[in-house]
Amino acid sequence: MNEQRTNSPLLHLQRQQLLLRMEYEYEKEEFRRQTEVMGVARKVKRGLAWYPAQAGRSYYNSLNQLVVEITRSEDSDIEHCFEYGRPVVFFRQSADGSISYYNFQGSVSYADDTRMVVVMPGAVAVADVQGADRLGVQLYFDETSYRAMFEALEETLRAKGNRLGELRDILLGNNQKPGFRELYPVRFPWLNSTQETAVNRVLCARDVAIVHGPPGTGKTTTLVEAIYETLHREPQVLVCAQSNMAVDWISEKLVDRGVNVLRIGNPTRVNDKMLSFTYERRFENHPLYPELWSIRKELRQLSGKGRRGSYEERESLRSRMSRLRDRATAIEVQINAELFDSAHVIASTLVSSNHRLLNGRRFGTLFIDEAAQALEAACWIAIRKADRVILAGDHCQLPPTIKCYDAARGGLERTLMEEVVARHPAVVSLLKVQYRMNEAIMRFSSSWFYDGELEAAPEVRHRGILDWDTPITWIDTSEMEFKEEFVGESFGRINKSEADLLLAELEAYINRIGGHRILEERIDFGIISPYKAQVQYLRSKIRSSAALRPYRSLLTVNTVDGFQGQERDVIFISMVRANEEGQIGFLGDLRRMNVAITRARMKLVILGEAETLGHHAFYKKLLEYIERGLCQL
Repeated sequence: MNEQRTNSPLLHLQRQQLLLRMEYEYEKEEFRRQTEVMGVARKVKRGLAWYPAQAGRSYYNSLNQLVVEITRSEDSDIEHCFEYGRPVVFFRQSADGSISYYNFQGSVSYADDTRMVVVMPGAVAVADVQGADRLGVQLYFDETSYRAMFEALEETLRAKGNRLGELRDILLGNNQKPGFRELYPVRFPWLNSTQETAVNRVLCARDVAIVHGPPGTGKTTTLVEAIYETLHREPQVLVCAQSNMAVDWISEKLVDRGVNVLRIGNPTRVNDKMLSFTYERRFENHPLYPELWSIRKELRQLSGKGRRGSYEERESLRSRMSRLRDRATAIEVQINAELFDSAHVIASTLVSSNHRLLNGRRFGTLFIDEAAQALEAACWIAIRKADRVILAGDHCQLPPTIKCYDAARGGLERTLMEEVVARHPAVVSLLKVQYRMNEAIMRFSSSWFYDGELEAAPEVRHRGILDWDTPITWIDTSEMEFKEEFVGESFGRINKSEADLLLAELEAYINRIGGHRILEERIDFGIISPYKAQVQYLRSKIRSSAALRPYRSLLTVNTVDGFQGQERDVIFISMVRANEEGQIGFLGDLRRMNVAITRARMKLVILGEAETLGHHAFYKKLLEYIERGLCQL
């Protein structure tokens, strides 16, 4: 089977269908189980629900969707999973604690920490939630995303005699080699040599190119340059990523470069700059929009009169409404044509590239950022619209999030980027100079994950906060008899004693640096744990700590996944695992640990029980590396 999968793109895609179906069924069953079994308090704690919630004003947005504002006042410090496009359901909790769900769904148009705008199916649904007491809202199973992925796989499987079929056979097969054009190299004096090579490889690629960006190597800078340069040769490109946050990040960098970006979907970080390039804001700022808005308003008013009056009056009304609808449609078509024709970059998540607004549109080039975090099926949604594809990311960092263990183990976790890297190494450009970390922090990751090919830029090689300080410290808790506790599947494990020690060490390090200096220089700290329960415990302890209160704005506590793409001056990592069996669970996913240990610019402190973690070759080697005084591996 493996041999066939390796050589046959069709068998490979059929395998993807099977594995995606397993994930779909597992997630659907998991949602059903959560809905029926899990209490409201646990859903709120896990960021899956808001309760209590209040329904505020309702209105028609610029896309003529009826929306309602939902706010929460409690537990606003708990990170939630609501974001643009996610489906939701509403519920009421009675006095005896029983839950009743409303029989309609909405979808998130926008969400921040305390407020959410939800697209509703109609006025009756809005009235229901506005009139409800003890109202709650929770995430619903995302059928739409799965449907888009299954459709993309099916279309890619069937493709014959077209560009999609060619790309399928090149990317997933071994017989056809990706092609490159001969172009005179473009010089970019502001890039380093590996970044410059990567941009030129993108420009020369006929079918596919990969920008492999290890931590701190300027992947986004390189990708922005490649997009900017491609736009000198093509009128418009499609830029996608798996998450809304990644789309926001690359879009913002392109806007800073003066590129006209049209963002499909609402950004996760909302400010005027981010909103200014969204489709919705551009639509309502168009000169023709006031006329369209007044027509829509009149149509809504007239629709309530449709059954009254004589036959002639009803016919006259129908005729007027028909003319108004035709005019509204004509205006919409004109606005959309002008918005899309003037945009250089269309930006969206991979799933949102299936949006009706993009129906029938084709692009010379598709750029997929953070491609190593995207399910292969999601990539094919966007690839269907393009003639060539550029993948950027790092398959040695975070993999896609997959809930079904068997599906992940069966190969669903292996991304399209990994597949192409393995089959066509010639299309890969590795960025080798990193601009984030002290060399000692970088070197272990470079040796283990990147064949020792990374080098620290001269300006960061010896960066540090204190004189005579070691860049990496491992605080071994083996003699302290700390023990982990299991607190549930999603939250994993907690080690309160280790967390308390971490905060004591953090206070001591802050005192060594000096509080005044920290505030003056804005020295920032990140606290990472692989487990959500440990993260929440650390957050609660920091909130109640008087000693840490002055520095709270400079402290970030999050999971490894939450720190992807981020960096801090100082990083503390709580490893949590401490048991006699040497079990380390998903700490065995070394790509996550690669993310964790490469977030620090100047100082990395790891707290963990060496006796437990030392059973694994990676942690044994890391301990040896630190104990040897950071000499060469």
